[in-house]
Amino acid sequence: MRITLIILCLLATLMGCQSKTIHTVEDTPMTLDNLAEQYVKLTLAVGEHHPYYIDAYYGPNEWRTGEKRPLTELKADITALLEQLNRIQSSPELAQRKAFLQVQTKSMLTFIQLINKEHISFDDESLRLYDAVSPNITEVELDKALVQLDTMLPGSGSVSERMNQFIEQFVIPTDKLDSVFKAAVAESRKRTKQYIELEDQESFTIEYVQDKVWSGYNWYKGDSFSLIQVNTDFPIYIARAVDLASHEGYPGHHVFNSLMEKHLVNGKGWIEYSVYPLFSPMSLLAEGSANYGVDVVFPHAERIQFEKDVLFPLAGLDASKVEIYYQVQEVKQQLSYADNMVAKRYLDGEINDQEAVELLVKYTLVTEKKAQQRLGFIKANRAYVINYNLGQDIVKDYIEKQAKAGTHAEIWALFSELLANPKTASMMQ
Repeated sequence: MRITLIILCLLATLMGCQSKTIHTVEDTPMTLDNLAEQYVKLTLAVGEHHPYYIDAYYGPNEWRTGEKRPLTELKADITALLEQLNRIQSSPELAQRKAFLQVQTKSMLTFIQLINKEHISFDDESLRLYDAVSPNITEVELDKALVQLDTMLPGSGSVSERMNQFIEQFVIPTDKLDSVFKAAVAESRKRTKQYIELEDQESFTIEYVQDKVWSGYNWYKGDSFSLIQVNTDFPIYIARAVDLASHEGYPGHHVFNSLMEKHLVNGKGWIEYSVYPLFSPMSLLAEGSANYGVDVVFPHAERIQFEKDVLFPLAGLDASKVEIYYQVQEVKQQLSYADNMVAKRYLDGEINDQEAVELLVKYTLVTEKKAQQRLGFIKANRAYVINYNLGQDIVKDYIEKQAKAGTHAEIWALFSELLANPKTASMMQ
């Protein structure tokens, strides 16, 4: 009897041990839903090592543990997850979901290398984090725009100096900034809602902040709510009202995140879209679509008219100068890849801080103080700069190649479809 009891106790102990088996990534059943859950948890864990890696999260609260796991351990689990994603068979309708998870998961391994301060060239970092490589722009190409601006801008001095003198007359007075910005947001929201159905409760709050390396930021909180922050460290020019309202709000980041939550997280139960890692392929679409969306919501002629009728008067600026202001802005846009050129050379160790600032002053046509802020952005966010200009061009080409009639309604339909069903850069090629 005593022996029988001992055996029974041993069996009970063994069964108890079996019931406490720890499940690793490899042990998790291989379904896309389970792998997506692992992806979210690992993304959040990587975010514990960087204050801005997690741009937005509205999944289960208990998944955000606050535990700072060793990077070597995270790397092993991410590698295992990627191997499972590569092995799993998916139906044709889920192929894009799988591909998105694969590309996003790969980017985490690269970001861990950056956290560990491992050297990665600018182009490799761009490709591995954002799924795209910026064209190799040189001064010779950028100088063409400078020559054109040289003939347009009055006064004497360098093109950069004259540009800054010229745009001084288009600064929004501090006491009028809130009313101008809110008018721009209201108009972009009204126009967007004509083509995109948003949740009834969608809303946002605007804050004016200082001491940031960016000019505007959307913090998406979930449930179709955003906090939009506008940096007032430097003068805000009238063109930035529509740009920021559309880029951060409608149909930019606020709408993009709202549609992902509505269609993918709530509609399909694809939990991977409840987390947005900033330094990942998702950002190229986020920033590129937000920039392209400015022209979608405000076609050039309509933007000119709206600014002339509404924003310039609200800001107390001379509305008769709208046309010349935007003619100069259009030429200046040809210099948009200057940021990428400077960032590439700086991060690859070809130029120092002072040389980077000088190039930014010359080719982005800003003051030295503003150039120093921009260099601060490059230091903090590295290859992220490609997402604005290259992202915009990739999104524009993708949508306009699909457009058959080229009508405004068709462009809106293709644009909103892309926001609701995101693609990375390679998927849009």
